[in-house]
Amino acid sequence: MKPELLSLTRVWDEAPHSAFTDLLRHGGRWWCTFREALDHGPSLGTLRVLSSEDGAGWTRVAEVAEPGVDLRDPKLSVRPDGRMVLLTCACVYDEENNYLTRSPRVCFSDDGVSWTAPARFLAEDHWLWRVTWHGEVGYGVSKLGEGSYPRRGFLYRTRDGLEWEWLTEFFLPRETWTASETTVRILDDERMVALVRPNWIGVSSPPYREFEWTELEERMGGPNFLVLPGGRMWACARGRHLDGGAATVLSRMTETEYEPVMRLPSGGDCSYPGMVWHEGLLWMSYYSSHEGKACIYLAKLRLP
Repeated sequence: MKPELLSLTRVWDEAPHSAFTDLLRHGGRWWCTFREALDHGPSLGTLRVLSSEDGAGWTRVAEVAEPGVDLRDPKLSVRPDGRMVLLTCACVYDEENNYLTRSPRVCFSDDGVSWTAPARFLAEDHWLWRVTWHGEVGYGVSKLGEGSYPRRGFLYRTRDGLEWEWLTEFFLPRETWTASETTVRILDDERMVALVRPNWIGVSSPPYREFEWTELEERMGGPNFLVLPGGRMWACARGRHLDGGAATVLSRMTETEYEPVMRLPSGGDCSYPGMVWHEGLLWMSYYSSHEGKACIYLAKLRLP
C-alpha cells in the first residue's frame, strides 16, 4: 500500500519567494513558519509565522527580522518548559550579494505571537539546522564550512536552546561526502538516528559519541523524518522524480534504508518539509514552485 493524499492546500503565496518551511502542533493550534524573500539565493530574508486552529484557515501572527541579514531555514520546537523556540541562521552578504559569514540565531515565545529578538549562538560560520527535544535535552547538528570539503558536521545538545554543548563530530566513511542539513530523532531504546544530506543515515547509542553510517543511493535536500508510534519511520526531502526533475518526495525509512514511495505535487524549487503526526495522520508543510512561484503548501496524508 502507498500513502494516500487526503488534502493539499496552498496556505501562503504573498511574497515573491516563500520557502524553507517548518510545522508545529502546540497549545491546541497549528504553527507554520517559513522564509520570505525576493528569491531562493542571497537576499534579505525575513521569517513569517502563521497560525491556525484547524489547518484550513491561516492567520499571520508574527514576522521575525534582523537588519542587514538574510534569515533562513526557520525551525520550530517547544522547550521542556513549554516555551516555543524558533531556530534560524543569519547569513551576511556584501553589496554584490557575495557570501561573507553566517551564524545561528534563536528566538523564544510564550504565545507564538510575540518573539524575542534573534540571539546569536555558536561561532561564526556555524549553521545549526534543527533541534529535537528528548526529555530535558535538545539535540542538533551544525554544519561548519562552505563548499563540499572540508565542510564538517558537529552534534550539540542544549537544555535551553541558547547554550549548546559539543558532543561529537560526524566522520562519514567517504570524506568527499560531508555532513550538511541534518535531522536527528531518538528511538524508544534511546538510540539516535541521523538523516544527513546528501545521502547518509547514522545510528548511535548513548552518549552519542560514535555513529555507524549507511550510504544511501538517493540524494536528499532539506531532509526531515518522524518516528511514529510502533517505531515506523517516514521521511521527506527534495529528491529526484522518475522524469529526472526535482520534487518533494515522501519515503519509507529504516535505520539503514531509504525508499521513495510518493511524489507530492511539487517541482522546480521545492521541499524543506515540516512534519507532524497528529491523530493518526501525517500533516506536512513544504514549499514548491510548480505553480509558477515558490509558495507554501500543507498536505494531509494517511500512511499505510
